[in-house]
Amino acid sequence: MIVQELEPDRNREGRWLATLDDGRKLRVGEQEVLDYSLYVGCELTEEQIGEMEEMAGRSRRRERAIDLLSRKPMSEKELSDRLFRWGAGEEEIRDVCQRMEQLGYLDDSAYAGRIVRHYTSKGYGERRIRDELYRRGVPREMWDQALEELPDPQDTVESYISAHLKGKSGDPKEFKRVSDALVRRGFSWSTVSEAMNRFRREEKLNGEEEDF
Repeated sequence: MIVQELEPDRNREGRWLATLDDGRKLRVGEQEVLDYSLYVGCELTEEQIGEMEEMAGRSRRRERAIDLLSRKPMSEKELSDRLFRWGAGEEEIRDVCQRMEQLGYLDDSAYAGRIVRHYTSKGYGERRIRDELYRRGVPREMWDQALEELPDPQDTVESYISAHLKGKSGDPKEFKRVSDALVRRGFSWSTVSEAMNRFRREEKLNGEEEDF
């Protein structure tokens, strides 16, 4: 195959567009231009074309990984799954992940802490946060250190109960609704039950003081 045209890719800085005499277009990087001594009129074998297409594919996947991680932090497992869907093999996935770690784009430990802080700020409990760490592929050996940032669950539960039951302390259906919601948010039933009992006692005491 003969290279009929070779020009910079206007859509990608540092990329080149090579047009072959059969109409195919190869998007290659500057390194491929140098390695294969590309110029208008040079002849390429099908093997060379295949090698350049594979190298270009690797380059595109690496660029997509950087672009993705710069916008959205994720775990190594999440990035590996994404690279696999993009067509990368095991060796390439390993190489890209190692490179992303070197560049500071990939850090499972920091990501675990970020997840804990995010879901804590939304009022979720430890069980729900553990589910999220598992779902996002964070290695288990990094969970404990991240979970040390969790506040006392009683404080969160009591605040939630007070916000949702104030003025409804006599409605058993409301109590059940709030209790179920807290359990779904990842708090243990014992923590929820203790907080509920304290709320009842305090509401009853406040009511007696008002009657007096």
